[in-house]
Amino acid sequence: MAKIAIMSDIHSNTEALAAVLQKCSDLGIEQFVLLGDIVGYNAEPVQCIQAVKSLNVIGRVRGNHDEYAGNAEKGIEGFNENAQRAVLWTAEQLSDEDKKYLMEAPYRLNLPKYGMTLVHATLDSPGNWGYIFDSHHAQDNFNYQYTQVGFCGHSHYPIAFEKKNVIFGGKNIEELVEWRSISLPDTANFDEESSVTVDIKPDRKYLFNVGSIGQPRNRDPRSSFAVYDPEGGKVTRYCIPYDIAGAQEKILLAGLPQRLAERLANGS
Repeated sequence: MAKIAIMSDIHSNTEALAAVLQKCSDLGIEQFVLLGDIVGYNAEPVQCIQAVKSLNVIGRVRGNHDEYAGNAEKGIEGFNENAQRAVLWTAEQLSDEDKKYLMEAPYRLNLPKYGMTLVHATLDSPGNWGYIFDSHHAQDNFNYQYTQVGFCGHSHYPIAFEKKNVIFGGKNIEELVEWRSISLPDTANFDEESSVTVDIKPDRKYLFNVGSIGQPRNRDPRSSFAVYDPEGGKVTRYCIPYDIAGAQEKILLAGLPQRLAERLANGS
């Protein structure tokens, strides 16, 4: 069974997406999963939609920015001023066909053939756009995860959890600290690629937040995505540098808030 690229939160950033797709090409990956938020924040939503449409996407789910940009008339809830401005600007750039493409994706999706579940936010209430930040949140989601492996995005912060079958007490959900450790400033050179791999053990369940391609917020400005190897039983997260200055210039030329450009450089 072929390896699969798991991509989330592209957020209209063609420079970041191009770098990730080049890495996928180098790795020989030809199957893709999209965890939502193709659009939002950055300056090239149409180009990003066109790019992902050209891929062999075996599963995708809807993100909150996808939903609001695809149906801006419904109203926008839970966004700060900069995010609202970006959503409304994005909606103006999209054709009816683009909006239909964004809105036809489900909130969550099971792919039993690959043993994985997809969601943008949370499995327990995917359309409410909650976040998974700790073991407590992970527990709520594992209750709704019926496959061995689950993937999510939304927070722009890579985090992973392992659920053990504990019979005689003890903690049954542990955060896999190594999943996020490569993104800490004192352990990573942001001008270079880096990766970390988790082995999938047969008697356990896993939930991975793969981080963001187009707007990382974990103090690591590099694009983050994952590769799932169902046959080999491995999930690898890659951090890829990209042309941040180019993406920033396009944001400013589009008249989007300056803060959206500035935050790309420091991964905030």
